Amino acid sequence: MEPIVDIGILHSSNIRFELSGNYYFKEGNIKIKGNQIVSYHLGLIKMGELEKQFSEITLIPEIYDTNYVTVSDVIIGINFHWQQKQNQRFKGKIVFKIEEEKVWLINHIPVEEYLKSVISSEMKATSHIELLKAHAIISRSWLLAQIERRTKGKQKEQTVFSASATENELIKWYDNHDHKLFDVCADDHCQRYQGITQISTKKASDAVAETSGEVLMYDNSLCDARFSKSCGGISENFEHVWENTHLPYLTKIVDNKEISQLAKLDLKIEANAQAWILNNEPAFCNTKEKKVLEQILNDYDLDTNFYRWTEELSQEKISKLIFKKSDIDFGEILSLKSIERGESGRIVKLEIHGTKKTMTIGKELEIRRILSESHLFSSAFVVEMHEIKNGIPQKFVLKGAGWGHGVGLCQIGAAVMANKGYSYIQILEHYFKNAEIFKKY
Repeated sequence: MEPIVDIGILHSSNIRFELSGNYYFKEGNIKIKGNQIVSYHLGLIKMGELEKQFSEITLIPEIYDTNYVTVSDVIIGINFHWQQKQNQRFKGKIVFKIEEEKVWLINHIPVEEYLKSVISSEMKATSHIELLKAHAIISRSWLLAQIERRTKGKQKEQTVFSASATENELIKWYDNHDHKLFDVCADDHCQRYQGITQISTKKASDAVAETSGEVLMYDNSLCDARFSKSCGGISENFEHVWENTHLPYLTKIVDNKEISQLAKLDLKIEANAQAWILNNEPAFCNTKEKKVLEQILNDYDLDTNFYRWTEELSQEKISKLIFKKSDIDFGEILSLKSIERGESGRIVKLEIHGTKKTMTIGKELEIRRILSESHLFSSAFVVEMHEIKNGIPQKFVLKGAGWGHGVGLCQIGAAVMANKGYSYIQILEHYFKNAEIFKKY
């Protein structure tokens, strides 16, 4: 039986939306339509001109296939360089719940409907059909694994900790475990979901329908399948990005048909990691072919040097940036030093040495977050220091590899593989070693 998923869309004090067609207002068992506003008021939810206020509100479409809700000012790309507001449309049931003196708008729909939007939002709906099929399976696998994990977590009253801190070390990772009112959110923190706004081709719907119920399994369990834009030539182990759990299907994968001598090196060793990052090795995701890239990247990102990139930061900029992002006064920055690297050469622990404070931070997203206004492309980088004055570098040059955490499927690499004639099964076998495709429903 096909599962149902609850997706957190928007969290705000006031939410404006328009109902196309009639919706049943569950609490009052009446029909409403048109423009509406929901707001938080003294611990309850106020809707329009209704005198009564509620702790929770549910709106059910009279006709599922034709009714939809248009929600104003949904924020996408939160804290990334593409952050913006959109008006988005959603089918299915809409639920409003309270959290932290604001209202959550939650979309309640079947999993397969959700997936049609996800694969059209995470990439272009006009992408190669084999790429869309592969993405449908990993997105379905990840989603069902999260629902299963959340359900078990509730039953066992477990809490998943995502940070450890001492006076001189902060290790933090970001996952979806903090969602209490729903299964997943609608932004990049989980999987990008934009309702029916992004379902623009029959091809996307076909990719979901033709793989309906298919998931990745390992040892009779759902795979917590992951993906990123570009692995930079080698994918990363799960435990170096998120919690300290080794998953045999999310390990080092060389993103190439042939494995070079450099790719065979242990990139946890600093000298090897530097050699790998500073070389432009062949890989599926090492491409500048526009026909492939436009399947994954937005128009404004098509000219991005994502496979190998360079970021320059002045002393003034980097010291202010680190203080702003960490709320810790390191003073002037004397050095950035890799303390631990993962299988792909991504830095897992980075020592920041300043004139006032020295501290080690991790994991990879925290490193990327603290060194950029939005997010650094990846934590697979080497550091060069220039213009040393009185022992203080005036410029830091970061030379890096890849875009994203690098775990699991490499979207650009998978797009190249599909374009070369690989099937979705071959693509999944490449990126998820030891996993098997299984039809769950």
